[in-house]
Amino acid sequence: MKDTPGWASPGSAPSGGQEPDQQDSAQSADQSGADQTQPPSQWSKEQPPPAQWSAPSPQEPGQAAPPPPPVPGWGAPPEAPQHPGPGGYGQPGAPGGHPGYGAPGHGPGTPGWGGPPPAAKPGVIPLRPLGIGEILDGAVSTMRTYWRAVLGISLTVAVVTQIAVILLQGLVLNDTASSDVLNDPTATPGELGRALGGTLLSASVVLVISLLGTIIATALLTTVTSRAVLGTSVTIAEAWRDARPQLLRLGGLTLLLLLIAGLIMTAGILPGVLVAAGGSGGAGLALALVGGLGAFVLTVWLMIRFSLASPALMLEKQGVSKSLNRSVKLVRGSWWRVLGIQLLATIIAYVVASIVVIPFSVVAAALDGDGLSGFLATGGAEVGWTYLVISGVGAVIGSTLTFPISAGVTVLLYIDQRIRREALDLELGRAAGVQGYGNTPGATLGS
Repeated sequence: MKDTPGWASPGSAPSGGQEPDQQDSAQSADQSGADQTQPPSQWSKEQPPPAQWSAPSPQEPGQAAPPPPPVPGWGAPPEAPQHPGPGGYGQPGAPGGHPGYGAPGHGPGTPGWGGPPPAAKPGVIPLRPLGIGEILDGAVSTMRTYWRAVLGISLTVAVVTQIAVILLQGLVLNDTASSDVLNDPTATPGELGRALGGTLLSASVVLVISLLGTIIATALLTTVTSRAVLGTSVTIAEAWRDARPQLLRLGGLTLLLLLIAGLIMTAGILPGVLVAAGGSGGAGLALALVGGLGAFVLTVWLMIRFSLASPALMLEKQGVSKSLNRSVKLVRGSWWRVLGIQLLATIIAYVVASIVVIPFSVVAAALDGDGLSGFLATGGAEVGWTYLVISGVGAVIGSTLTFPISAGVTVLLYIDQRIRREALDLELGRAAGVQGYGNTPGATLGS
Protein backbone atom coordinates (compact mmCIF):
# COMPACT_ATOMS: atom_id res chain seq x y z
CA MET A 1 0.00 0.00 0.00
CA LYS A 2 1.30 3.52 -0.81
CA ASP A 3 2.85 5.28 2.16
CA THR A 4 1.17 8.62 1.53
CA PRO A 5 -1.30 10.63 3.63
CA GLY A 6 -4.77 9.33 3.03
CA TRP A 7 -3.67 5.79 2.11
CA ALA A 8 -1.41 4.67 5.05
CA SER A 9 -2.84 2.28 7.65
CA PRO A 10 -2.87 3.24 11.36
CA GLY A 11 0.50 2.54 12.94
CA SER A 12 2.32 2.01 9.68
CA ALA A 13 3.83 5.48 9.52
CA PRO A 14 7.04 6.26 11.49
CA SER A 15 6.85 8.47 14.56
CA GLY A 16 9.23 11.00 15.98
CA GLY A 17 11.10 11.45 12.73
CA GLN A 18 13.03 8.18 13.02
CA GLU A 19 13.53 5.67 10.30
CA PRO A 20 11.75 2.33 10.79
CA ASP A 21 15.01 0.38 11.40
CA GLN A 22 16.29 2.92 13.91
CA GLN A 23 12.93 2.99 15.67
CA ASP A 24 12.85 -0.83 16.05
CA SER A 25 16.45 -0.93 17.41
CA ALA A 26 15.70 1.89 19.87
CA GLN A 27 12.61 0.08 21.10
CA SER A 28 14.59 -3.15 21.59
CA ALA A 29 17.28 -1.34 23.59
CA ASP A 30 14.73 0.41 25.79
CA GLN A 31 12.84 -2.77 26.46
CA SER A 32 16.04 -4.74 27.36
CA GLY A 33 17.09 -2.00 29.77
CA ALA A 34 13.70 -1.89 31.34
CA ASP A 35 13.73 -5.64 31.92
CA GLN A 36 16.98 -5.34 33.91
CA THR A 37 15.98 -2.41 36.20
CA GLN A 38 12.22 -2.74 36.61
CA PRO A 39 10.10 -5.55 38.01
CA PRO A 40 7.99 -7.55 35.62
CA SER A 41 4.91 -5.71 34.43
CA GLN A 42 1.47 -7.03 33.65
CA TRP A 43 1.48 -5.24 30.28
CA SER A 44 2.41 -7.12 27.16
CA LYS A 45 5.87 -6.63 25.74
CA GLU A 46 4.51 -5.84 22.27
CA GLN A 47 3.33 -2.27 22.60
CA PRO A 48 2.44 0.25 19.87
CA PRO A 49 5.11 2.69 18.72
CA PRO A 50 5.68 5.78 20.85
CA ALA A 51 3.60 8.91 20.29
CA GLN A 52 0.75 6.94 18.67
CA TRP A 53 -1.04 5.25 21.59
CA SER A 54 -1.32 6.55 25.14
CA ALA A 55 -1.29 4.51 28.29
CA PRO A 56 -4.63 4.00 30.01
CA SER A 57 -5.38 6.56 32.71
CA PRO A 58 -8.03 6.53 35.41
CA GLN A 59 -11.25 8.33 34.48
CA GLU A 60 -13.89 9.96 36.55
CA PRO A 61 -17.27 8.20 36.59
CA GLY A 62 -19.38 9.40 33.67
CA GLN A 63 -16.42 11.05 31.93
CA ALA A 64 -16.06 10.30 28.22
CA ALA A 65 -12.86 8.78 26.98
CA PRO A 66 -10.54 11.29 25.28
CA PRO A 67 -10.17 10.85 21.52
CA PRO A 68 -6.98 9.20 20.29
CA PRO A 69 -4.30 11.45 18.84
CA PRO A 70 -4.34 11.87 15.06
CA VAL A 71 -2.31 9.43 13.05
CA PRO A 72 -0.77 10.36 9.68
CA GLY A 73 -3.16 9.25 6.99
CA TRP A 74 -6.22 9.25 9.28
CA GLY A 75 -8.12 12.05 10.93
CA ALA A 76 -7.62 15.73 10.20
CA PRO A 77 -6.38 16.76 6.74
CA PRO A 78 -2.81 17.97 6.44
CA GLU A 79 -2.09 21.64 6.42
CA ALA A 80 -2.37 23.31 3.05
CA PRO A 81 0.97 24.36 1.56
CA GLN A 82 1.86 27.99 1.63
CA HIS A 83 2.23 29.80 -1.68
CA PRO A 84 2.84 33.52 -1.45
CA GLY A 85 1.21 35.80 -3.93
CA PRO A 86 -2.25 36.03 -5.43
CA GLY A 87 -4.02 32.82 -6.25
CA GLY A 88 -1.96 30.64 -3.86
CA TYR A 89 -3.29 27.89 -1.61
CA GLY A 90 -2.45 28.90 1.98
CA GLN A 91 -3.79 28.49 5.49
CA PRO A 92 -7.20 29.91 6.36
CA GLY A 93 -6.95 33.63 6.54
CA ALA A 94 -3.33 33.74 5.39
CA PRO A 95 -2.38 36.31 2.76
CA GLY A 96 -2.29 34.84 -0.70
CA GLY A 97 -4.49 31.88 0.23
CA HIS A 98 -6.97 30.65 -2.35
CA PRO A 99 -10.50 31.73 -1.43
CA GLY A 100 -11.72 28.16 -1.96
CA TYR A 101 -9.74 26.87 1.05
CA GLY A 102 -10.31 29.41 3.72
CA ALA A 103 -12.48 30.35 6.63
CA PRO A 104 -15.35 28.16 7.81
CA GLY A 105 -18.53 28.61 5.84
CA HIS A 106 -16.94 28.32 2.42
CA GLY A 107 -18.32 25.43 0.44
CA PRO A 108 -19.74 24.45 -2.91
CA GLY A 109 -22.11 27.04 -4.26
CA THR A 110 -20.41 29.90 -2.36
CA PRO A 111 -18.12 32.54 -3.90
CA GLY A 112 -15.01 30.85 -2.51
CA TRP A 113 -15.19 27.69 -4.62
CA GLY A 114 -14.29 29.02 -8.01
CA GLY A 115 -16.19 27.32 -10.83
CA PRO A 116 -17.25 29.05 -14.04
CA PRO A 117 -18.41 32.61 -13.47
CA PRO A 118 -21.94 33.51 -14.54
CA ALA A 119 -22.19 34.47 -18.21
CA ALA A 120 -22.75 38.09 -19.09
CA LYS A 121 -26.34 38.96 -19.95
CA PRO A 122 -26.53 42.37 -21.58
CA GLY A 123 -29.89 41.63 -23.17
CA VAL A 124 -32.60 38.98 -23.15
CA ILE A 125 -30.27 35.95 -23.11
CA PRO A 126 -26.97 35.09 -21.39
CA LEU A 127 -23.97 35.01 -23.70
CA ARG A 128 -23.37 31.26 -23.61
CA PRO A 129 -24.95 28.13 -25.11
CA LEU A 130 -28.65 28.20 -24.36
CA GLY A 131 -31.17 25.64 -23.20
CA ILE A 132 -34.65 25.18 -24.60
CA GLY A 133 -36.24 27.10 -21.73
CA GLU A 134 -33.81 29.99 -22.15
CA ILE A 135 -34.60 30.26 -25.87
CA LEU A 136 -38.35 30.36 -25.21
CA ASP A 137 -37.86 32.77 -22.33
CA GLY A 138 -35.71 34.99 -24.52
CA ALA A 139 -38.47 35.23 -27.14
CA VAL A 140 -41.06 36.10 -24.50
CA SER A 141 -38.68 38.56 -22.79
CA THR A 142 -38.11 40.33 -26.11
CA MET A 143 -41.84 40.77 -26.54
CA ARG A 144 -42.27 41.94 -22.95
CA THR A 145 -39.25 44.28 -22.76
CA TYR A 146 -39.50 45.82 -26.23
CA TRP A 147 -43.27 45.58 -26.54
CA ARG A 148 -43.64 48.86 -28.40
CA ALA A 149 -41.59 47.69 -31.36
CA VAL A 150 -42.56 44.01 -31.24
CA LEU A 151 -46.31 44.41 -30.80
CA GLY A 152 -46.33 47.45 -33.07
CA ILE A 153 -44.80 45.45 -35.93
CA SER A 154 -46.95 42.36 -35.31
CA LEU A 155 -50.18 44.31 -34.94
CA THR A 156 -49.57 46.47 -38.01
CA VAL A 157 -48.74 43.50 -40.23
CA ALA A 158 -51.66 41.45 -38.87
CA VAL A 159 -54.20 44.27 -39.36
CA VAL A 160 -53.10 45.05 -42.92
CA THR A 161 -53.01 41.38 -43.88
CA GLN A 162 -56.37 40.57 -42.35
CA ILE A 163 -58.08 43.59 -43.92
CA ALA A 164 -56.86 42.46 -47.34
CA VAL A 165 -58.06 38.90 -46.71
CA ILE A 166 -61.51 40.06 -45.48
CA LEU A 167 -62.04 42.37 -48.45
CA LEU A 168 -60.90 39.71 -50.89
CA GLN A 169 -63.13 37.04 -49.40
CA GLY A 170 -66.16 39.29 -49.02
CA LEU A 171 -66.03 40.99 -52.42
CA VAL A 172 -64.37 38.47 -54.75
CA LEU A 173 -63.92 35.02 -53.35
CA ASN A 174 -67.23 34.47 -51.56
CA ASP A 175 -68.76 32.87 -54.66
CA THR A 176 -71.71 30.67 -53.73
CA ALA A 177 -71.91 29.26 -57.26
CA SER A 178 -68.71 27.27 -56.87
CA SER A 179 -69.80 25.80 -53.54
CA ASP A 180 -73.17 24.83 -54.98
CA VAL A 181 -71.51 23.01 -57.87
CA LEU A 182 -69.16 21.12 -55.55
CA ASN A 183 -72.13 20.01 -53.43
CA ASP A 184 -74.24 19.00 -56.46
CA PRO A 185 -73.98 15.25 -57.23
CA THR A 186 -75.35 15.80 -60.76
CA ALA A 187 -72.67 18.29 -61.81
CA THR A 188 -70.66 17.50 -64.92
CA PRO A 189 -66.90 16.93 -64.78
CA GLY A 190 -66.33 20.26 -66.53
CA GLU A 191 -68.39 22.12 -63.95
CA LEU A 192 -66.63 20.35 -61.11
CA GLY A 193 -63.23 21.20 -62.59
CA ARG A 194 -64.06 24.89 -62.94
CA ALA A 195 -65.51 25.04 -59.42
CA LEU A 196 -62.51 23.25 -57.96
CA GLY A 197 -60.13 25.54 -59.83
CA GLY A 198 -61.91 28.61 -58.48
CA THR A 199 -61.74 27.27 -54.92
CA LEU A 200 -58.04 26.51 -55.22
CA LEU A 201 -57.42 29.97 -56.67
CA SER A 202 -59.23 31.57 -53.75
CA ALA A 203 -57.25 29.60 -51.23
CA SER A 204 -53.99 30.39 -53.06
CA VAL A 205 -54.67 34.13 -53.05
CA VAL A 206 -55.40 34.10 -49.32
CA LEU A 207 -52.24 32.03 -48.75
CA VAL A 208 -50.10 34.47 -50.73
CA ILE A 209 -51.41 37.44 -48.75
CA SER A 210 -50.80 35.69 -45.45
CA LEU A 211 -47.35 34.65 -46.65
CA LEU A 212 -46.40 38.21 -47.54
CA GLY A 213 -47.44 39.37 -44.10
CA THR A 214 -45.40 36.61 -42.47
CA ILE A 215 -42.32 37.52 -44.52
CA ILE A 216 -42.50 41.19 -43.54
CA ALA A 217 -43.13 40.43 -39.87
CA THR A 218 -40.29 37.91 -39.79
CA ALA A 219 -37.84 40.35 -41.37
CA LEU A 220 -38.64 43.18 -38.96
CA LEU A 221 -38.84 41.00 -35.85
CA THR A 222 -35.50 39.40 -36.71
CA THR A 223 -33.87 42.80 -36.49
CA VAL A 224 -35.61 43.63 -33.20
CA THR A 225 -34.64 40.31 -31.60
CA SER A 226 -31.00 40.56 -32.69
CA ARG A 227 -30.77 44.00 -31.07
CA ALA A 228 -32.54 42.74 -27.94
CA VAL A 229 -29.73 40.21 -27.45
CA LEU A 230 -27.35 43.17 -27.07
CA GLY A 231 -29.75 45.01 -24.78
CA THR A 232 -30.46 47.82 -27.24
CA SER A 233 -33.88 48.91 -28.44
CA VAL A 234 -34.89 49.69 -31.99
CA THR A 235 -37.82 51.59 -33.40
CA ILE A 236 -40.12 50.31 -36.10
CA ALA A 237 -38.63 52.79 -38.58
CA GLU A 238 -35.08 51.65 -37.80
CA ALA A 239 -36.08 48.00 -38.13
CA TRP A 240 -37.69 48.72 -41.50
CA ARG A 241 -34.60 50.53 -42.81
CA ASP A 242 -32.38 47.65 -41.73
CA ALA A 243 -34.62 44.87 -43.11
CA ARG A 244 -35.89 46.47 -46.31
CA PRO A 245 -32.84 45.62 -48.50
CA GLN A 246 -33.28 41.91 -47.71
CA LEU A 247 -37.06 41.64 -48.13
CA LEU A 248 -36.98 40.45 -51.75
CA ARG A 249 -34.35 37.85 -50.96
CA LEU A 250 -36.33 36.66 -47.95
CA GLY A 251 -39.43 36.38 -50.14
CA GLY A 252 -37.48 34.39 -52.71
CA LEU A 253 -36.11 32.11 -49.98
CA THR A 254 -39.61 31.48 -48.62
CA LEU A 255 -41.05 30.72 -52.04
CA LEU A 256 -38.13 28.43 -52.85
CA LEU A 257 -38.68 26.41 -49.68
CA LEU A 258 -42.40 26.10 -50.44
CA LEU A 259 -41.61 25.02 -53.99
CA ILE A 260 -39.15 22.37 -52.78
CA ALA A 261 -41.70 21.00 -50.32
CA GLY A 262 -44.44 20.98 -52.95
CA LEU A 263 -42.32 19.19 -55.52
CA ILE A 264 -41.23 16.51 -53.05
CA MET A 265 -44.79 15.84 -51.91
CA THR A 266 -46.03 15.74 -55.51
CA ALA A 267 -43.30 13.32 -56.54
CA GLY A 268 -44.18 11.04 -53.64
CA ILE A 269 -47.96 10.94 -54.24
CA LEU A 270 -48.13 11.13 -58.04
CA PRO A 271 -47.16 7.49 -58.80
CA GLY A 272 -50.00 6.22 -56.62
CA VAL A 273 -52.45 8.59 -58.24
CA LEU A 274 -51.41 7.42 -61.70
CA VAL A 275 -51.80 3.77 -60.69
CA ALA A 276 -55.24 4.46 -59.26
CA ALA A 277 -56.26 6.31 -62.43
CA GLY A 278 -55.20 3.26 -64.44
CA GLY A 279 -57.82 1.09 -62.73
CA SER A 280 -55.99 -0.35 -59.71
CA GLY A 281 -57.68 1.65 -56.99
CA GLY A 282 -56.43 -0.33 -53.96
CA ALA A 283 -52.86 -0.61 -55.16
CA GLY A 284 -52.81 3.05 -56.17
CA LEU A 285 -54.11 4.14 -52.78
CA ALA A 286 -51.50 2.06 -50.94
CA LEU A 287 -48.72 3.37 -53.18
CA ALA A 288 -49.90 6.94 -52.68
CA LEU A 289 -49.92 6.52 -48.90
CA VAL A 290 -46.43 5.01 -48.80
CA GLY A 291 -45.04 7.57 -51.22
CA GLY A 292 -46.71 10.42 -49.38
CA LEU A 293 -45.29 9.25 -46.05
CA GLY A 294 -41.78 8.98 -47.48
CA ALA A 295 -42.10 12.39 -49.14
CA PHE A 296 -43.31 13.92 -45.87
CA VAL A 297 -40.33 12.56 -43.94
CA LEU A 298 -37.92 13.86 -46.57
CA THR A 299 -39.65 17.26 -46.57
CA VAL A 300 -39.42 17.59 -42.80
CA TRP A 301 -35.73 16.60 -42.89
CA LEU A 302 -34.94 19.24 -45.49
CA MET A 303 -37.05 21.98 -43.89
CA ILE A 304 -35.26 21.55 -40.55
CA ARG A 305 -31.87 21.67 -42.27
CA PHE A 306 -32.95 24.94 -43.95
CA SER A 307 -34.83 26.35 -40.93
CA LEU A 308 -32.02 28.78 -39.96
CA ALA A 309 -31.63 30.20 -43.46
CA SER A 310 -34.01 33.10 -42.76
CA PRO A 311 -32.04 34.66 -39.86
CA ALA A 312 -28.77 33.90 -41.68
CA LEU A 313 -30.05 35.82 -44.70
CA MET A 314 -31.28 38.78 -42.65
CA LEU A 315 -28.41 39.12 -40.16
CA GLU A 316 -25.48 38.13 -42.37
CA LYS A 317 -26.80 40.03 -45.41
CA GLN A 318 -26.22 37.08 -47.72
CA GLY A 319 -27.99 35.68 -50.73
CA VAL A 320 -30.47 32.82 -50.89
CA SER A 321 -28.05 30.03 -51.77
CA LYS A 322 -25.42 31.08 -49.22
CA SER A 323 -28.09 31.35 -46.55
CA LEU A 324 -29.23 27.80 -47.27
CA ASN A 325 -25.64 26.58 -47.02
CA ARG A 326 -25.14 28.45 -43.75
CA SER A 327 -28.27 26.86 -42.30
CA VAL A 328 -27.11 23.39 -43.30
CA LYS A 329 -23.73 24.04 -41.66
CA LEU A 330 -25.25 25.31 -38.41
CA VAL A 331 -27.83 22.53 -38.12
CA ARG A 332 -25.37 19.72 -38.92
CA GLY A 333 -25.00 17.51 -35.87
CA SER A 334 -27.93 19.19 -34.06
CA TRP A 335 -30.83 18.18 -36.30
CA TRP A 336 -32.92 16.55 -33.59
CA ARG A 337 -32.35 19.41 -31.17
CA VAL A 338 -33.37 21.99 -33.76
CA LEU A 339 -36.43 19.90 -34.66
CA GLY A 340 -37.49 19.65 -31.03
CA ILE A 341 -37.17 23.37 -30.36
CA GLN A 342 -38.92 24.39 -33.58
CA LEU A 343 -41.70 21.86 -33.00
CA LEU A 344 -42.21 23.04 -29.42
CA ALA A 345 -42.36 26.68 -30.55
CA THR A 346 -44.87 25.76 -33.27
CA ILE A 347 -47.09 23.91 -30.80
CA ILE A 348 -47.00 26.83 -28.35
CA ALA A 349 -47.87 29.31 -31.10
CA TYR A 350 -50.70 27.10 -32.36
CA VAL A 351 -52.16 26.69 -28.86
CA VAL A 352 -52.01 30.43 -28.20
CA ALA A 353 -53.62 31.21 -31.56
CA SER A 354 -56.34 28.61 -31.01
CA ILE A 355 -57.18 29.98 -27.57
CA VAL A 356 -57.82 33.37 -29.17
CA VAL A 357 -59.22 32.47 -32.60
CA ILE A 358 -61.69 29.69 -31.73
CA PRO A 359 -63.89 31.76 -29.36
CA PHE A 360 -64.04 34.60 -31.91
CA SER A 361 -65.01 32.15 -34.67
CA VAL A 362 -67.79 30.64 -32.53
CA VAL A 363 -69.16 34.08 -31.64
CA ALA A 364 -68.93 35.20 -35.28
CA ALA A 365 -70.79 32.09 -36.47
CA ALA A 366 -73.47 32.59 -33.82
CA LEU A 367 -74.08 36.23 -34.80
CA ASP A 368 -73.90 35.77 -38.56
CA GLY A 369 -76.93 34.81 -40.70
CA ASP A 370 -78.78 31.78 -39.39
CA GLY A 371 -76.60 31.47 -36.33
CA LEU A 372 -74.27 28.69 -35.32
CA SER A 373 -76.65 25.88 -36.35
CA GLY A 374 -77.02 27.29 -39.84
CA PHE A 375 -73.24 27.76 -40.13
CA LEU A 376 -72.61 24.12 -39.19
CA ALA A 377 -75.40 22.86 -41.45
CA THR A 378 -73.97 24.57 -44.54
CA GLY A 379 -70.38 23.72 -43.63
CA GLY A 380 -69.41 27.40 -43.58
CA ALA A 381 -69.56 27.74 -47.38
CA GLU A 382 -71.54 30.98 -47.26
CA VAL A 383 -70.28 33.53 -44.77
CA GLY A 384 -71.38 37.11 -44.26
CA TRP A 385 -69.57 40.28 -43.35
CA THR A 386 -70.34 39.80 -39.65
CA TYR A 387 -68.53 36.51 -39.58
CA LEU A 388 -65.59 37.84 -41.62
CA VAL A 389 -65.11 40.90 -39.40
CA ILE A 390 -65.42 39.17 -36.02
CA SER A 391 -63.29 36.20 -36.99
CA GLY A 392 -60.80 38.64 -38.54
CA VAL A 393 -60.44 40.44 -35.20
CA GLY A 394 -59.60 37.12 -33.54
CA ALA A 395 -57.08 36.34 -36.27
CA VAL A 396 -55.41 39.73 -35.77
CA ILE A 397 -55.02 39.16 -32.03
CA GLY A 398 -53.73 35.64 -32.54
CA SER A 399 -51.18 36.73 -35.16
CA THR A 400 -50.01 39.61 -32.98
CA LEU A 401 -49.15 37.16 -30.23
CA THR A 402 -47.70 34.34 -32.34
CA PHE A 403 -45.51 36.30 -34.76
CA PRO A 404 -42.99 37.30 -32.03
CA ILE A 405 -42.82 33.74 -30.64
CA SER A 406 -42.11 32.08 -33.98
CA ALA A 407 -39.64 34.68 -35.23
CA GLY A 408 -37.94 35.12 -31.85
CA VAL A 409 -37.33 31.40 -31.30
CA THR A 410 -35.83 31.01 -34.79
CA VAL A 411 -33.47 33.97 -34.34
CA LEU A 412 -32.35 32.90 -30.85
CA LEU A 413 -31.83 29.34 -32.05
CA TYR A 414 -29.64 30.68 -34.87
CA ILE A 415 -27.61 32.75 -32.38
CA ASP A 416 -27.33 29.77 -30.03
CA GLN A 417 -25.95 27.55 -32.79
CA ARG A 418 -23.38 30.19 -33.73
CA ILE A 419 -22.34 30.54 -30.09
CA ARG A 420 -21.80 26.79 -29.90
CA ARG A 421 -19.90 26.52 -33.18
CA GLU A 422 -18.30 29.92 -33.82
CA ALA A 423 -17.93 31.56 -30.36
CA LEU A 424 -20.31 34.31 -31.36
CA ASP A 425 -20.74 35.20 -27.67
CA LEU A 426 -17.32 36.90 -27.74
CA GLU A 427 -18.33 39.25 -30.52
CA LEU A 428 -21.73 39.87 -28.94
CA GLY A 429 -20.05 40.73 -25.63
CA ARG A 430 -17.75 43.22 -27.35
CA ALA A 431 -20.65 44.74 -29.28
CA ALA A 432 -22.64 45.12 -26.06
CA GLY A 433 -19.65 46.71 -24.26
CA VAL A 434 -19.33 43.94 -21.66
CA GLN A 435 -16.09 44.16 -19.65
CA GLY A 436 -13.67 41.33 -20.41
CA TYR A 437 -14.74 40.80 -24.03
CA GLY A 438 -12.74 43.60 -25.57
CA ASN A 439 -9.47 41.86 -26.40
CA THR A 440 -10.73 38.49 -27.62
CA PRO A 441 -11.29 38.02 -31.35
CA GLY A 442 -14.52 36.35 -32.35
CA ALA A 443 -16.91 35.82 -35.19
CA THR A 444 -19.04 38.74 -36.23
CA LEU A 445 -22.81 38.57 -36.41
CA GLY A 446 -22.77 39.50 -40.04
CA SER A 447 -19.92 37.33 -41.23
